Amino acid sequence: MAKRKRKGGTAVLAPPSDPPVMAGLVGPPRTVPAGIARPPYALSGEPGPSVSDVVRTPDEIDAMRRAGAAAAEVLLIAGSLVAPGVTTDSIDARVHEEALARNAYPSPLNYRGFPKSVCTSINEVICHGIPDSRQLRDGDIINIDVTLFLDGVHGDTSCTFLVGDVDDVSTMLVRETRTSLYDAIDTVRPGAPFNAIGKAIETHAKKFGLGVVRDFIGHGVGTEFHSNLQIPHYYHPRLTRKMEQGMSFTIEPMLTLGAIECNIWDDDWTAVTVDGRRTAQFEHTMVVIDDGVELTTLTGSGECAADIYGS
Repeated sequence: MAKRKRKGGTAVLAPPSDPPVMAGLVGPPRTVPAGIARPPYALSGEPGPSVSDVVRTPDEIDAMRRAGAAAAEVLLIAGSLVAPGVTTDSIDARVHEEALARNAYPSPLNYRGFPKSVCTSINEVICHGIPDSRQLRDGDIINIDVTLFLDGVHGDTSCTFLVGDVDDVSTMLVRETRTSLYDAIDTVRPGAPFNAIGKAIETHAKKFGLGVVRDFIGHGVGTEFHSNLQIPHYYHPRLTRKMEQGMSFTIEPMLTLGAIECNIWDDDWTAVTVDGRRTAQFEHTMVVIDDGVELTTLTGSGECAADIYGS
């Protein structure tokens, strides 16, 4: 899950999604066995202010590798379900089941009251889509955002998947959003300014006439779902803070085919583009290491959904 940030301008236009995404029926939250460790907000819904250090200890980094690998595995499984006729609620059910099978807590569940275990964001939904009874349709695109809490830390990753036969413009959007993520990851190293991340994403997006959402940003992650680190995906000239070895955070660019401003549905979660045009997102969690960056949201064999489904 990304944090809210401020708004910005627009990119070149493409036709709105037709028909627009409509909310379905949302089922009750799924239960978690008592033996699975929960994050502090699991019962109250409120995470409270961030108090953790933005630099992880060696033990925390080891735990993040385990949590990240588990999240990467679950995201691959979720992606394998994507097909016309599949409901997003059924994806939520499988993600929940796979999280528990790994002795992990699905981090979105009851985070600030979020009612489900994964975010499923279709077509013009920028992020935080709530799984429901809506069936995926041929030609849709869907971002699935998986975060797991395991061994005291969170692993956060997402991928945008194609549903059946997708038009060329939407396919380009998905492909270039993925590329912008990896361009940004290439900037991460000790001593680099954080605004290098947004510069890389914005530079790539402009080559293809794509907009960069500003309302939602990457964030520090580790023992807390969101720490005090904020990672804009656009160039911010005053964001000159330097990256330090051991810092952990997400990069999760959201690019659009049109306007970058959003509206929020009455559920207080689902964010959609104001013009109804499509948007895509990819996300990895990472740690700054002595010679660059380590992605923690890879399986034990080094795989991730972005490399299998997003290229």
